[in-house]
Amino acid sequence: MTTAAAQSWIVRSAPVAAAQAAGRPVVALESTIIAHGMPYPDNVRTAREVEALLRGMGVEPATIAVIGGRMRIGLADDELELLGRSGQAQKVSRRDLPGVLASGTLGATTVAGTMVCAALAGIEVFVTGGIGGVHRGAQETFDISADLEELARTSVAVVCAGAKSILDLGLTLEYLETHGVPVLSCGQDNLAAFYTRDSGLRADLRLDDPAAQARFIRAKWDLGLAGGVVLSTPVPAEAAMARAEIDAITGQALAEAKAQGITGKAVTPFLLGRIKALTGGRSLATNIALLRHNAEVGARLALALAALPPCSNPGP
Repeated sequence: MTTAAAQSWIVRSAPVAAAQAAGRPVVALESTIIAHGMPYPDNVRTAREVEALLRGMGVEPATIAVIGGRMRIGLADDELELLGRSGQAQKVSRRDLPGVLASGTLGATTVAGTMVCAALAGIEVFVTGGIGGVHRGAQETFDISADLEELARTSVAVVCAGAKSILDLGLTLEYLETHGVPVLSCGQDNLAAFYTRDSGLRADLRLDDPAAQARFIRAKWDLGLAGGVVLSTPVPAEAAMARAEIDAITGQALAEAKAQGITGKAVTPFLLGRIKALTGGRSLATNIALLRHNAEVGARLALALAALPPCSNPGP
């Protein structure tokens, strides 16, 4: 994926370029959570805090967005502010990337979009909140997040608090298994469920040690087994929400979305916004806490990967 032609569409920030030239670890961060996932100013403040946390652990953050017709790998402070305040950024997944680049419009990368850009930029670890997945009722709607297909094809390790609890988590795991995507857990045996710590569904393998996680990932890619790896880690216990409460609130939000005819890419932002309102803002605090924790886990993984020999056969 790192052809010379593709590189002409990439602009690295000076800190990211310097880190890569020196062989220091870099961790990718998405921008949709800034533009669409949180209200201003919480979105920009959280982005800055997560970047500072990563730098404090010896890892260079690379928040990714599409600005001025280029994939921007690492953003300046004013660019974070632009994404957080503009209200005009398009959500950019794989299918949207060519159009947003060609038009020069402002774009905020989703999990899938960030994975594409990170792989092109030679970044192995990406930290996000929670991945997308198979939506409830997908048997009728066929609503399956592009994140899952991207995980099947793009060789980036995604550190997350599992999959968002608004989804059908059982079917999400089935889809990942079918497409050969390993789901690792850190800190517990089961997949995390975003706002809540435990989905009740077992991950493929529990690996708490960052060095063990790194060896697993390197072995996968050295074998030419292209595609991502999910590393699920639960939200800290003190910030977690009760499973029964979030399930009831999610059910109400889903019913409201159906009644209002909300579909496609608009569903997830609507649901997250309604959950925030119905929990009196507590879900936002949980979201921020899990992002910070995911960043810590991701930094340790990136440092462990950097200590290993580089991947010899990353696959197509």
